[in-house]
Formats: sequence, structure tokens, C-alpha cells
Amino acid sequence: MRESSTADPGGEHARVTPPKTWAAGVPAVAEAVRYSLAETSPRRAGRTLLDLNQTKGFDCPGCAWPDPEPGERHVNEYCENGAKHTNDEATSRRITPEFFARHSVSELARASDRWLNQQGRLTHPMVKRPGSDHYEPINWHDALGLLAEELRALDTPDEAVFYTSGRAGNEPAFVLQLFARALGTNNLPDCSNLCHESSGTALHQTLGIGKGDVSLPDLHHADLVLTLGQNPGSNHPRMLSALEVTKRRGGKIVAVNPLPEAGLMRFKNPQKPSGVIGRGTNIADQFLQIRLGGDLALFQALNLLLLEAEEAAPGTALDRAFIEEHTEGFEKFADHLRRTVSWPEVLTATGLDRAQIEELRDRVLASERTIVCWAMGLTQQKHAVPTIREVVNFLLLRGSIGKPGTGVCPVRGHSNVQGDRTMGIWEQMPQHFLDALEREFAFKPPTEHGLDTVNAIRAMAQGRIKVFLGLAGNFVRATPDSDFTADAMRRCRLTAHISTKLNRSHTVCGDTALILPTLGRTERDCQSGGEQFLTVEDSMSQVHASAGHLEPASKHLLSEVAILSRLARRTLGDQVAVPWAEFEADYGHIRERIARVVPGFHNFNSRVTKPGGFGLPNPVNDGVFPTPSGKAQFTRNDFEGLTAPEGHLLLQTLRSHDQWNTVPYTMNDRYRGIHGSRRVLLVNPADLRALGFDDGVRVDVISVWRDGTERRAEDFRLVPYSTPVGCAAAYYPETNVLVPLDSVADQSNTPTSKGIVIRLEQRSEAP
Repeated sequence: MRESSTADPGGEHARVTPPKTWAAGVPAVAEAVRYSLAETSPRRAGRTLLDLNQTKGFDCPGCAWPDPEPGERHVNEYCENGAKHTNDEATSRRITPEFFARHSVSELARASDRWLNQQGRLTHPMVKRPGSDHYEPINWHDALGLLAEELRALDTPDEAVFYTSGRAGNEPAFVLQLFARALGTNNLPDCSNLCHESSGTALHQTLGIGKGDVSLPDLHHADLVLTLGQNPGSNHPRMLSALEVTKRRGGKIVAVNPLPEAGLMRFKNPQKPSGVIGRGTNIADQFLQIRLGGDLALFQALNLLLLEAEEAAPGTALDRAFIEEHTEGFEKFADHLRRTVSWPEVLTATGLDRAQIEELRDRVLASERTIVCWAMGLTQQKHAVPTIREVVNFLLLRGSIGKPGTGVCPVRGHSNVQGDRTMGIWEQMPQHFLDALEREFAFKPPTEHGLDTVNAIRAMAQGRIKVFLGLAGNFVRATPDSDFTADAMRRCRLTAHISTKLNRSHTVCGDTALILPTLGRTERDCQSGGEQFLTVEDSMSQVHASAGHLEPASKHLLSEVAILSRLARRTLGDQVAVPWAEFEADYGHIRERIARVVPGFHNFNSRVTKPGGFGLPNPVNDGVFPTPSGKAQFTRNDFEGLTAPEGHLLLQTLRSHDQWNTVPYTMNDRYRGIHGSRRVLLVNPADLRALGFDDGVRVDVISVWRDGTERRAEDFRLVPYSTPVGCAAAYYPETNVLVPLDSVADQSNTPTSKGIVIRLEQRSEAP
């Protein structure tokens, strides 16, 4: 294996061009086609794209943005990154047992994430045995028997961890959590712990729900949409089509973000002539370039301005009737703001001037219907939960909750991550869900809360976890404190991953390691009961069917449902009255049980076959707040700005444009003007001058923590960029190593990847 062909290009390979000021258009189409044709044949690529996000096709494995109503969908209902993600899975490349005979685990561990992904689809179950440095083939009976034997040998079921990524559909997610709880553990960490856990925590506390209440028509008809800490042009590009409709109908958009992102400036919709030969649509009417960690201060200042506007002209700024009927805690909240908000502190924390915030207030006062959208730029902050609660305070002041064109909109970045949570993938599911499982399956689920992702890593490091099973995803690269996490995984007795493609986690092995290859969403799923389909839930609580039409990449693949059902039978035998064999044969049997366990899924099998599926009920939209008091809660949130010592910067991690989650498709980020390498650090030119560095210098990035420990990411090229003064940005997963396991958001335990104190050391090599 040649190092030059497999290793990540260092900072010396980076080439920089001016960043783009618009997103999509013809270049996006060309890039999607180029990448797709490099992965597979024109016929195969075309078939997947025509099936993608269609009512009789499959749901995009990428983001969780909702689909338009069936009659409103385009023939090409996908974005550039969705096309890449789909044909990346539908690739014609294959990884056979001969590949693993040629390449040792040690060799693969030195390869780049991109190289590993590009090798193609996994075709056979594989095992790495204790003391070996190679995977070797194993049949399904023996692979599942080996895993079942390890699970049965545990001293307690809590010595196992079952991790899930959002790529899994509702049916396998339900089966996995059912198996884990029948085994006797709630150790069900998932990727929500790493991204939107802060959203769920804050929304449960304030509104009594763990997800948003906005629909796609709401977004279309809003007067004002605020987007916070998100880059839709790369991470959920179809959102730009929705924002284009908002603008066309007269709505205004305000973008609050540390970086000026191309998609929030101008969108050239390739489905329309204006997006092909015209200028496209200007998206953001106002851009607030906020300093890292300043969002809470911004919304406290905005809410104070609204209180003052109401005092000056009663009845003009606040929805008094809504506040009195549907909320509690207003007076204490208002008093807290008046006593604690300091404008000098606000302006320092946000990096904005007062006139900008007052302009935002004026836009709010002119809006009758306001929506706030956010993503990981908010949720991965130290004070993420208080920040989102303050956003809810803002909407409650205006009565912008539970009405058409209003509400909270946490934008999920991965397909079905919200559905997995609905299906019970959570280490602390409420008692009513566990009671429903007990009634349906006649066993008593454990009630003690299990381990989330961060605590699961800590337990592995302490030797308390013996078996790790991952359903999709790339655990080692998605998690913080990369070296610590890898060492923790290696302490397991057995690690197993249900996967479609090779990734870094397969190279970080327990004593024994299994690769269990599975069907992708693009592929036909034929079981003894006939051809099957899965279901997914999008960011706006719409549930719909997903069915692939390609022939499987290998005759040796099993579906996720089949793998989990067979594993449950081998592990539990007849200890519980769960019809695992029926579940595998016909997924309709799973949906029948879901309908009796999960609220909102009545008549699941019949409703989901209708084009577009169905929407889950949201009590907030019926004027019901399922909090202990039955009312929405105003909260008092203490502000503490992020600071960095002199000579240091605050770092945020982010995706490149040509990336999906932990996997980069290329070494480029054309919207930001970065080419040939991902090891770049974007820094404000004023900060470069103040720190004594020149453009293009190569540095090591060192994170600095209160306990005195440091972590190092090597060989990054400095790039002058429009970041807030005192702030920098770099790509993950390369910079996950800089985030300690103990640095988490208060209450949600989400890693704080948006606000890392760093210093820079120049490398001895010439740039």
C-alpha cells in the first residue's frame, strides 16, 4: 500500500482561491455528475438519482431535510451532496476478502478517511481474531454466534454498548432498542448525543417536546426566518430551495453565523432558468457575523430590546394574550434580563455593534410570523442549552409558537436521526415508552438510564464495557478526543460494526473485531415474506417509506433488520416473547408493533403506503404544552462569554462542502476556496498579524484546557479568512483530537466543538 496514495495531504498541499459568493447552479450539477460517474456506470447513476427522494423510491441517506408534497416534487429532487452521497453508496467498487488479505489492519489505520471510503462496498462478513493484524472471512452463522456468545458471557448486560447512526431506518432502530432492552440494558448512545442533544434538552424544558414544531409550508409562509449556526449550502442544500420560496413570497431572512457562507448569500437554483443563466436569489437580508459563543448574549439583548419597545408602546412588541394564556415565568424572566444584560458585555461577546442588533429588532417587530432555525453551530457550545432556551424565550414573547408560519426548527444534519430517537434509541427513554414495551412484549425493560456517547467512551476506557456494537456510522471519527476514544475502543473484548463501506472505526479494534456488511438504502431488500421497505422520519416529523431498487452489492449481504433479528435469536433464545423471525421475514410485523408502542403511529402500515407518508402529531401546534404545568416556560439564563488568553484563538470545527459527516469526498472545499488539502486553519487577517504569522505558514494547532492538558493537531496551513476577530475555523474530523472528552455542553453532555481555545506553533519546515 503506497503511502502517497493513501495518506491525508498535509498543509503544504493546500491551494487557496477567493471564496464563492453564491451556491449551487450549474457547477453543482456538474460536480454531482462528475462524482457519480466516477463511482459507477451512467445507467446505474441515473437510476439512483431518478429514484432519490421520490414517493416510490428511497430517502436520501444524507441530510434529513423534508420532501415537498408528492405533486410538488421535481424529477431531480436532490442536491449536489445528496447525489454524491447516494452514488458513493451505489458505487461499483467492491471490497472482497482478498482486499483484507493484502492489507493489514495496521496498514489500513494509516490510510486517510477518503481513501478508506473510496475502496468501495463491503461484500463479506469479516473477523479479526485476537493477536491477528488481518481481517479474515467468516460466515454469517459463525459471526453472529461469536457476537452472541460474547454477549451471553457478560457479567451484566450493562457491559455492552449499542451505538446507532442516523443512517438506520425506523424498523432496524426499533429492533435494536428492543433487543438491547430485552437483553437488559439502556446503553443506547447515538449520534444525537453528538449533535442535537442540546436542542432536545432545551425544548423539553421549555415546550415539553424534544423536537421542532415547524413544517415545510410554515417555512414558506413565514415573514421572517432566522438561521443560526448553520451552513445550508453544504450541509442541507435543499433548505435553500425552501428559503427561496420564503423570499419569493415576501419573507425576510437573517443569517447569524461566524462565517459568511455562500449558500446564505445567494442561491442559484439549477431547476430554474434564473439559477442557470441568471443571478439567482439573494438569501440573507441581514448577515450578523457573530463571535463564537455569542448567540446567548445576542438573544438576551434582542429580548431586552423587545421588552423596552413594549414599555414604550404597549401592545406593539409582545403578544400579551399568548403570554398570559400559554406561558409562565414571564415576570421573573423579564426582571432577570433587566438586571443582568450589560451592553458592553453583549457587544464584546457577539462582536456586533448595537445598531446591527437594533436592526434585527426592527425586522422582528415588522414580522407577524417568525421561525428560528439552527444547527450544530448552536448545539455544540458550552452554553448550548441556555442559548436555545433563550431562543424559545424570544419566540414566546412574540407568540411565535404553535401558529402557522412560526416556531422552532432544529435542522437535523443526518437522515432519520430524529426517527431513531422516536423509535427508542435513547439511553434515557421516558417511563411511558418502557411501559408500552412491557405491555406489548411481556418483559420488564430496565429503568436505570444507560450511557450516552461521551459516557460510553469513558466506560470503555475504564474497562467497564466489554462489547461494542455499532449500527451504521463511524464512531471513532464522529466522537471527540480522537486518541483517547481509539484507546478506549481497543480495551473492548469485541467490537462489531454493521456497515456498508469501510471506515476508520474498522481499524480500531477490540481483541476480536467483526465487520458485518449490510444492504444500503439504494438496494432491493428481499426477505422470505417478499420485497421489503423501510421508513424514515425527517426533520419536520414526516414519516415516509424508502425502498431501493438496485441489486445488492453482494449476495452475502444481510439487511440491518436481518442481522439484528438473527443476533437477538442467537443471544436471547426464547427468554422473551419477541417474534424475531417474523420481524426478519416481513417488516410489516415490526410496524404493527411500533403502532402499538409509539404514539402517533396508529395504522402505520396503511398510512405509510400513501404517497408522502404522514405527519406525526405535535401537541404544541394544537396549543398544548406537555410540561409539568401544561404551559410553555420562560427561563432565566445566565450568560458567560467565551474568552481566550492573549496569543490564543477560539476554534470551531466544521464540514467542508465536499464532505458528508466524517467522510470527505474530495480534498476540496470550493465554496470556501480551499483545494488539495483539508489541513487548513481559517484565521482573520488581523489575528494573523497580531500573532506574527504570515499567510501560508504551516503550524501545529494545540488546544489548551483548564486542567493544564494540551492536545495537538499537526501540519495545518494558515489561511486568511473572514472569521470574527479572535476566532478560527478548521475541518472535522481532523480537529476532533483537540476536543477533550470532558469538555461538554452543560446538561446535554454534547462535545463542545464550537469554542476550543487554541494556540499555534510554527513548524520548522519551510512553507
